[in-house]
Amino acid sequence: MKNPNITLLNTEILSDNWYTLNKVTYSALKKDGTTETQSREAYDRGNGAVILLYNKLSDTVILTRQFRLPTYINGNETGMLIEACAGLLDNDNPEDCIKRETEEETGYKISKIEKVFEAYMSPGSVTEILYFFIAEYSNEMKITDGGGLEEEGENIEVLELSFEETLKMIDTGEIKDAKTIMLLQHLRIKGIM
Repeated sequence: MKNPNITLLNTEILSDNWYTLNKVTYSALKKDGTTETQSREAYDRGNGAVILLYNKLSDTVILTRQFRLPTYINGNETGMLIEACAGLLDNDNPEDCIKRETEEETGYKISKIEKVFEAYMSPGSVTEILYFFIAEYSNEMKITDGGGLEEEGENIEVLELSFEETLKMIDTGEIKDAKTIMLLQHLRIKGIM
C-alpha cells in the first residue's frame, strides 16, 4: 500500500552511467497537518541476492575476496573486501540469480538453497533490497575454479575458512561487509553452525 502522506513531485536523472542516480523531489504530510517539500538523491542499481555456503562436517564456509573501489576511496588501504557470494538480479528471480552467481563466483553448483530474510542495506541513499540465502555445500559440488566472469571485470578469490575463524575476523575487522556479517551471525544465532 502506497504511503498516503508522500507525493512524488519530480524525478531528475543526475547520472545513468553505470546505474541510475536520481534526484527525487517529494512532499511529505507532517504530523501537524502541514506539508514539507524535500529533495533527496537515490541510487538505483537494481535488487540483489547474497548467499553463504556452509559445510557442517568440516565446519567451514565459502567466502570471496575482491577489490571494491568505494572501500578503497573510504580508507581501506588495499580495497580488498571479504564477502559472501552476491550479485544483482538482472531480471532473474532471486533464487535463479544466486544459483548462477554461486557457480560463477565460487565454482560450486548448488541446487538446494534456503531463503532466510530480505534487507535494505543502505536505505538512506540506495534503493536496493537484498535477498539473503544459505546453502550447504560439499566438495563434490565444486565444478569449476570460480573467480567470476572476465567479461564483467570480475577477479574474485574463493576462500574456504573455518566458521570460528570468520567470527574472529569480524572482531578483528578483517570482515567488514554487512551482508556477510549478517549471514555469519544468522548461522550462529540459529545454531546451524
